Amino acid sequence: MNEEPTGKAAGGLARAKTLSSQVRSEIAKNAATARWKNIPKASYSGSIHIGDLDIPCCVLEDGTRLLTQYGFLQAIGRSPRPAAGRGSVVEQTAPFLALDNLKPFVSEDLEHSTRPIVFQTEKGVRAYGYKAELLPQVCDVYLAARADGKLLPSQMKFAQACEVMMRGLAHVGIVALVDEATGFQKERAKDALAQILEAFIAKELQPWVQTFPTDFYQELFRLRGLSFPKESVKRPQYFGHLTNDIIYKRLAPAVLEELRRVTPRNDEGRPKAKYFQSLTANAGYPKLREHIGKVIAMMQLSNDYADFKQKLERLLPPYTDQIPLLTQIYEDDNKGIGI
Repeated sequence: MNEEPTGKAAGGLARAKTLSSQVRSEIAKNAATARWKNIPKASYSGSIHIGDLDIPCCVLEDGTRLLTQYGFLQAIGRSPRPAAGRGSVVEQTAPFLALDNLKPFVSEDLEHSTRPIVFQTEKGVRAYGYKAELLPQVCDVYLAARADGKLLPSQMKFAQACEVMMRGLAHVGIVALVDEATGFQKERAKDALAQILEAFIAKELQPWVQTFPTDFYQELFRLRGLSFPKESVKRPQYFGHLTNDIIYKRLAPAVLEELRRVTPRNDEGRPKAKYFQSLTANAGYPKLREHIGKVIAMMQLSNDYADFKQKLERLLPPYTDQIPLLTQIYEDDNKGIGI
């Protein structure tokens, strides 16, 4: 028997009957648009190459790494198109795990994390995918069931495909593969570097204030075997190169290169301002003063320049091409190493 709607449902039905077809169409269109806006979009896409397979993948706007449903099913040896008649395409448990003989090998966490994710491709097409890190977990289920003798003869081909896949993933993490295939890894490094430079490099030159204490130059003269000129501020020209190496190369990633780029120069190519004048007041300059203090302490504990450089390389090594997070630059100073 069909029950008549009651309460709010009845009121909604009655209201719908009073609306014109045009208004109902507009309401339905707005509802569909609202639902579409909530569907995450892929920011990066590509394909992972393992054996003879090309597995489409993407990274969503929130950083979630996905394998498309088509590629995921293909990777474990199943038909790349979900079979009809098994309910909604977005099920609580994926069809390839919703088998009685596999249930003992499927953890509760895995069972509830294999629901397909609806997303938009970069071209705006609606699609489905699974989190990339689920692939090795699903392969483990089939391989464990095979080892325990629980697979049906018709399922052995799936276990064989999973074995091939696991071998392909043995030395490289699936997340790293997706990042590399989509280009997200490079963008992430660029974003991290951009954040560092934005925090350290000021948009305009800061006023000149004495930044390098006299102790810094006194110790540098001593370590280089030179007499410190108390009556003059003139210093050997190569001290600028030493300062770049001792201070700016070790301040933060790519900061020295950016300072060279943004500092104005005269017709002869010489800087018209000191590098520290291009540092931000809230991050770059305080970090510079802190770094100088550490360097002076190491200088005072060193017998000569070679001894000093050995301490410097060990405690404050120059930044390489590996880009750390901005917070990591500050956390590195709190590891108990130093003077």
